[in-house]
Amino acid sequence: MRSKLTTRLITLLFFILPFLSMAGGEKGAETDIKSEIKAYIQHHLEDTYDFGLWSYTTDEGVHEYIGFPLPVILWDNGLQVFSSSKFHHGESVAHVGDAHYKLDHGKIYKTDAEGTITYDETHHATNVKPLDLSITKNVFTIMIVSLLLFFVFSRMAKTYKSSSIPSGIGRILEPIVLYVRDDIAIPNIGKKHYKRYMSYLLTVFFFVWTINLLGLTPLGINVTNNIAVTFCLAMLTYLITTFTAKKDYWMHIFWMPGVPKLMRLVLAPIELLGTFIKPFSLMIRLYANITAGHIVLMSLIGLMFIFKSWLGSSLSFVLAFGLGILELLVAALQAYIFTMLSALYFGSAVEEHDHDHAH
Repeated sequence: MRSKLTTRLITLLFFILPFLSMAGGEKGAETDIKSEIKAYIQHHLEDTYDFGLWSYTTDEGVHEYIGFPLPVILWDNGLQVFSSSKFHHGESVAHVGDAHYKLDHGKIYKTDAEGTITYDETHHATNVKPLDLSITKNVFTIMIVSLLLFFVFSRMAKTYKSSSIPSGIGRILEPIVLYVRDDIAIPNIGKKHYKRYMSYLLTVFFFVWTINLLGLTPLGINVTNNIAVTFCLAMLTYLITTFTAKKDYWMHIFWMPGVPKLMRLVLAPIELLGTFIKPFSLMIRLYANITAGHIVLMSLIGLMFIFKSWLGSSLSFVLAFGLGILELLVAALQAYIFTMLSALYFGSAVEEHDHDHAH
């Protein structure tokens, strides 16, 4: 009986020992690692004014950045254009003519030659913030992806002029295009009206999918976890739905057939509010899912540096690898959901109702 108990204790100790090494180190060092990982995750999620590929710290303690600068465009009593290299990754003040600018928490503020930034009681900068029209990392990525998609599909369209059989990358893209048409556009919009929306549906599907896949690379590209980007995509869906909607669509919002007149007055504001809630849900769904995926994945990778043991680091690596594979599915799934819901909203806008039969 004692031998069995001893064996169990030894086995339990064997599995616990690897984790004890976490607590065995100095608390200050562990806190520094956690703070560094947290700062790295926040930096990974932020938009930047240069396109950083990677960075490292030399033996002398100097932090080196590998990448290239992007143009900074500001409107401050006139147009101010300069390279983001003047900021030296937020460590220096940019001198542009008679003006001085400084980066603080990812935003550009006007300052003096010493780079003084003043804060209020809520720790928000009180310096003047010029109108920022800069080409940031996200904007640069959007431009590159847009040109890439334009080039690929232009080449694909040219091949169909000479032959109905796709060639090259068209062999891969044609089944996806047919899937968007046959399984998303036609079932939700209908055969009568789907063609007028196909260009937008294909564009938004491949754009979101490509951007999401680039977000899984070590380049640190995070376009769809920027709520301004998802807001613009959702706004496009809302505007297309609103300006292409038929009379029946607005009748079912403001004066629903077959409903008592008193109830129509009550339901009309609710239905109108629903037209704004739909694009809002599109915006939040894409933003929240992509952002959450990046945070969890980066946190699991960070755990490998906190768990200073073969078991803890190995488990973190396996979980991060598994989640990375799952994120490949999520990248396509979010593009599908955004496209499918957009098609659903377009279908409701052009749907034709038989009021006499319904009455």
